[in-house]
Amino acid sequence: MNVMYKIPLFDLNFGLEEEQAVLDTLRSKWISTGPKTTAFEADFAGMLGVSHALALANCTVSLHLAMKILGIGPGDEVICPSLTFVATVNAVRYVDAVPVFADICGDADLTMDPLDIERKITPRTRAIVVMHYAGFPCAMDEIMRLARRYNLKVIEDACHGPLSEYGGRKLGAIGDVGCFSFFSNKNISTGEGGMLVTNDEGLYEHAKLLRSHGMTTLSYERSKGHSTGYDVVESGYNYRMDDIRASIGIVQLRKLGDDLKKRAEVRLWYEDAFSAVDGVCVPFSGHRGFVSNYIFAVLLDVSCSRSRDEVRDALHKEGIQTSMHYPPVHLFSIFREFSGGLPVTESSAARLITLPMYSRMTKQDVGCIAQSMNEILHG
Repeated sequence: MNVMYKIPLFDLNFGLEEEQAVLDTLRSKWISTGPKTTAFEADFAGMLGVSHALALANCTVSLHLAMKILGIGPGDEVICPSLTFVATVNAVRYVDAVPVFADICGDADLTMDPLDIERKITPRTRAIVVMHYAGFPCAMDEIMRLARRYNLKVIEDACHGPLSEYGGRKLGAIGDVGCFSFFSNKNISTGEGGMLVTNDEGLYEHAKLLRSHGMTTLSYERSKGHSTGYDVVESGYNYRMDDIRASIGIVQLRKLGDDLKKRAEVRLWYEDAFSAVDGVCVPFSGHRGFVSNYIFAVLLDVSCSRSRDEVRDALHKEGIQTSMHYPPVHLFSIFREFSGGLPVTESSAARLITLPMYSRMTKQDVGCIAQSMNEILHG
């Protein structure tokens, strides 16, 4: 049954520009990986200030390629968060490496705790995968110091953070490899799609080779006369993005800056409105660096008399759509063998609710949500 919400969880930022971009691409007669994909990659690399960007089918394959090009393999340990979408950790298992879960900092900061990361490092550790929750940066100075000290690679899962900044640098551009998602509800949406970014030319060339079956040239290059044949030099994959999605991505990039500025205003409205709601914690309150505000999460106090699911059900009845980002990965059946218990993650996740966040939200929408939450908790 389709449910029409008074205030939905997110709103797709599409318009006539995206429709025209798709139509132009269809009329160009080239719809697979080609000129639009190349242009999207160039625009994205320029936006982040990185040397290389590689457009891919989705972010999951971006994470997989990151593991492959960094040489992570069977038996290697990779420190990663549990409060993330499962793809972050699935990619570790794709290369038969071992996920080692690190706890989060706490209710006020849902990113990985550098102190717990260091506690989890062993002689078998090869890499750290960070996830910038809601677009708010992990403590990258401390994490990069750990990486240098222990000779580890750093992969940034920046799916939540296009254009988010840390110390004057864009998220995804700090570690060895950055990975982005263009799923339908992300800040940049192409339906499905992803991007791998790096400043290392060797890593980029290896990822580009693996993206298309290990072939030395692509169909579009051959169609332009750059080559008449190709060799296959490594077992690769079909991880390409097509030009239809890339054309949408180009338009979405142009709209991103304005969209994120509006989201920042929505977040300020939320922080102000929820300052009057007792029993609710707003993570990252007071953070004033530029972030994408992909989602807006709140946590119920540990002393709250109502469960998270009861509160969500009550908001649902008020016409307010919610979600929960995320069920801890280490508690999923398939990952329990790797779980040593993460008390902070487990406590926070049990009380976490994702509320609506999109640029077209009004101050009235935010006030309505805060009022409903207050009445549910204290009415």
